[in-house]
Amino acid sequence: MLTSLYVRHLAVVEEADIAFGHGLTVVSGETGAGKSLLVDALMLLAGARADSNIVRAGSDRAELVAEFDLTDLPEASDWLKQEELDEDGACQLRRVIRAEGNSRAWINGRPATIGQMGDLAALLVEIHGQHEHQALLERAHQLNLLDAYAENEARVASVRDCALQWRELGARIRKLSGGEDRDHRLGLLRHELAELEKWALPPAQLAELEASHKRLANASKLTEGITGVVELLDGDSEFALRQSLGRAHAELSRLSTLDDRLAPMLELLDNAQIQLNEAVDGLGRYAQDVDLDPERYAEVDTHLARLHELSRKHRLPAAELDDKRAALQTELTELENAGEALERLGAQRDQLQRDYTKAADALSKARITAAKRLGKEVSTLMSELGMAGGVLQVALEPAESNDPDPQGRERCELLVSANPGQPPRPLRKVASGGELARISLAIEVATLGKDTIGCMVFDEVDSGIGGAVAEVVGQKLRALGTRCQVLCVTHLPQVAAQGHAHLRVSKHSDGDSTHTRIDSLNTEGRRDELARMLGGVEITRETKAHAKQMLERAQTASGVASQ
Repeated sequence: MLTSLYVRHLAVVEEADIAFGHGLTVVSGETGAGKSLLVDALMLLAGARADSNIVRAGSDRAELVAEFDLTDLPEASDWLKQEELDEDGACQLRRVIRAEGNSRAWINGRPATIGQMGDLAALLVEIHGQHEHQALLERAHQLNLLDAYAENEARVASVRDCALQWRELGARIRKLSGGEDRDHRLGLLRHELAELEKWALPPAQLAELEASHKRLANASKLTEGITGVVELLDGDSEFALRQSLGRAHAELSRLSTLDDRLAPMLELLDNAQIQLNEAVDGLGRYAQDVDLDPERYAEVDTHLARLHELSRKHRLPAAELDDKRAALQTELTELENAGEALERLGAQRDQLQRDYTKAADALSKARITAAKRLGKEVSTLMSELGMAGGVLQVALEPAESNDPDPQGRERCELLVSANPGQPPRPLRKVASGGELARISLAIEVATLGKDTIGCMVFDEVDSGIGGAVAEVVGQKLRALGTRCQVLCVTHLPQVAAQGHAHLRVSKHSDGDSTHTRIDSLNTEGRRDELARMLGGVEITRETKAHAKQMLERAQTASGVASQ
């Protein structure tokens, strides 16, 4: 549900911060006051193309912010988590449009693309009356709406699961059978496996091989260097460390007889002599063990060279070649023993085909029944909404492929004839915006908001109607508002009287500039606004009385309807 909308420097709106509640909120105002700017703001937040002309004259940018309550919108919450844009259950869309024409978008305070904003907005708000911003024009949405109307959730899930499992088994069968390339694949696997079995090593053994290669490559340097270190520690020179340490130990031993406090330092020198002797002995053994075998070095060098070649060939680090070997061994075993596995998988797929047929038949039957019922119900509502003789047909067409399809065996197309004698045409090709809005209203009322959109916006849904039909339109909108949030821009008092809340848009000018103000009306304000809509320039006492009567009648009628 839309909870608030903040608009700043958009067209003639200087600044507006509007709170929204449940039910039907109507928006009215004089012609040219900017009633549809709220709809325009929501469309821009839904990813519509931004024109620099929408920025208020004299301003460098326009700012739009909408906040939504996701309590009853799990799909939107899941989308935010998937995109890593969730923020403690919050949902805020923000867009800034600069006078130069470029714009930036944020979701929950994080930078987002216009595409992401559009994807999220499609789960939050549905705008009726504009072709390019109406989910009902999309065939996939029409099928989902029909399934929601028919309460097909369990049937759709069964069909989808069977189809996806059937496809997965098909992929495994194709991989195992190998098709015409099976023999070639077997030969390639055996060749590559033989190479890897000869050269590939587990990570620990590879590390040891690389260390051995390093030692062998530097054997001469190691021998020469160790000999030099031993000479420094225990050579014939008077400056050798062992001889120097010996002289120091003898002198400190003599001095310690004069002062007992030197005894601990003498003990440290004793330990140093022991460690020095151990180091000299260890270095001597190391020098004797240094491998100077050129043949062994050549073997290790060749092994590493082959590993580097295989790394380039398989596009893997040398440390991952042993895992590749294991994977190829598994694939080879499966291919060599594919006969039994293929027979088992084939039987499983045949059973899934039968399960899918049963589930798809049940879904098709439910869809056919619901399509007839929905078409009849919407056609009746179209007549009530001033489209006498109008007809809606829910056409079900076979899917292009006979293979199990996650969406079932049919596709949906809403066909509409707005006037008697005209052949039904796809809803997405209906030209009149007013007719399209009323048809959409009829569909939404018939389905009682069974789609998952939390906020529905109707822009000039009452265009071209009046009188009793206008009152019916208002009643239907109010009824829809009992199931979801509805925002309706209207110029008819019969519709405005049905609102649970009322916003008035007015234009003001000081001679130098013009701005639009948006006010939330109380009961008295609503009466005066309805009187204006009824009486035009001159508002009489009788007009106000009529307006008050309309409000009271709307409240009474809705109270009776809700009982």
